[in-house]
Formats: sequence, C-alpha cells, structure tokens
Amino acid sequence: MPLGMIAGNGRFPVLALEAARTAGIEVVAIGIKEEASQEIEPLAARCHWISLGALTKLIDICHRENITQVMMCGQVKHAKIFSSIVPDLKLVKLLASIDTKNTEGLIGAVVKVLADEGITLADSTLLLKDLLAPAGVLTSRQPSKDEERDIAYGRSIAAALSAHDIGQSVAIADRACVAVEAMEGTDAMLRRAASLVEGKPLRLVKGSRRRRHMLYDVPVVGPLTIAAMRETHTTALAMDAARTLLLDREDLIAQANAADIAMIALPPNAEVD
Repeated sequence: MPLGMIAGNGRFPVLALEAARTAGIEVVAIGIKEEASQEIEPLAARCHWISLGALTKLIDICHRENITQVMMCGQVKHAKIFSSIVPDLKLVKLLASIDTKNTEGLIGAVVKVLADEGITLADSTLLLKDLLAPAGVLTSRQPSKDEERDIAYGRSIAAALSAHDIGQSVAIADRACVAVEAMEGTDAMLRRAASLVEGKPLRLVKGSRRRRHMLYDVPVVGPLTIAAMRETHTTALAMDAARTLLLDREDLIAQANAADIAMIALPPNAEVD
C-alpha cells in the first residue's frame, strides 16, 4: 500500500521523495498546482496534480490509489486563502464550519475530513529524520552574549505567541521584538523588521508552536533563509532542536559560516497539545 504525499512548495517534498526512492518506499505525490515544483513528478512512484481548493479531488485520488496515510510536505502559503482560488463544495462547507482560519483551524479541519474518509496523516518528517536539527551550536561561530540575550527573549515571545497560532518566527533587536511572522512568511517578516531598525543587527528565532506532533507546519531552515538573513543584517538564528528541518544541510551551514551567522538549536520550550 503506497504512502501519499501532499506536496507544497520548496525543497522539503523534493528531498522527502529522494529519500523515499533511496529507501525503496513507494510514494504517490499529490502536488498543489499553485505551490509545488515540477521536480516532484519524476521522483514519485506516481504523481497527481490538484488545485489548492480541490479537497474532493484529493480524497478521490487517495481512494483510487489505496492511500490510507498521507504526509504534508512543503509550505502552502497561508495567504492563498485570500486569493482567487475557488474552493470546491466540500472545502466551502469546511471553511464555513471553522471559527478561525489560522493554521491549526484550517489544517486541523482538513485532517478531520480526511480521517472521516479513512485517511490519516503521517509524520511529515518521516523520511527526513536525519535532517532534523541536533541540539547545540550548528555553525563555526556560537552566538555572542548579546545574541544569546536576544535569543532568550525571542524564545519567550515565540512561546507566548504559539498559543494563538500566529506564526513561527520573531525578529529581535537589542531585546525588543521588532516583528512577528504572520501570513507573509519568515523572509518577508525579516525584510519588514530590517526596514524598522535602521541598520541594527537582528536575531531570528523560529519556534515549533509547542505541538507534540510533527504532522504539519514543521519549521524549516534552508539556504534561502541564510540569503534573507544576509540581506537584512540578521546575525543569529535560534531554532528548536529535533523539531526543525535543515534543508540542504551542508550548503546551509557553509553559507551561514561564510556570512558569519551563528545558528543554534535549543531544546523546545514546554509543549502543549
């Protein structure tokens, strides 16, 4: 029985499919047309494409392929819910039934609909456990004392915000919270923060929302994160150990070292359901 993958954007689904092929695991990819790269098609055992609003088609594909477990790999931009994409009737009813359209509300409702159809979610990092960040300093430079203070403050802010399911990241400068990630994504949040601090160095803190599961919305760091940090004079990055994926890890760390950026993975704050 094949494993299903709902593929969003970025390198995450590509790397997961490469790992599945190496391990001899049959994975059927269901790519989101508005998000996923064509790179997934030759890597999957079979590949289907659906529009972001096509919940009924997603379920039909799973039934035809005898898929009872699916992974959610790759980002789907939250702001797409305000785009011109037309949801099918099943998704219209789902959207009308939820109180809030944040990540937990939206994806949690989709998860329930899938479960009602006999389809459960698998750990989205199932095929990439070796890419989860180990605890400790990941770069040749460890954070300075000033960076450590900003990181500690940023982690407390990220932990508080996680209760409201707003975003994963915060930008800190001189023990002040300059920006909080919402729908725009981490890179855009950093650019917004940089526009406010007149050249002062920023620190980026990414949290894992204190969930016990790794079914969706797993924090990801990759070379593009480092490029955005260089652009915005962000000198340090803190993340949750064992709950953050390091994509293209060797290149990621090499780029961080070249930019004199410190990266550290710390034990997650107290978790909640």
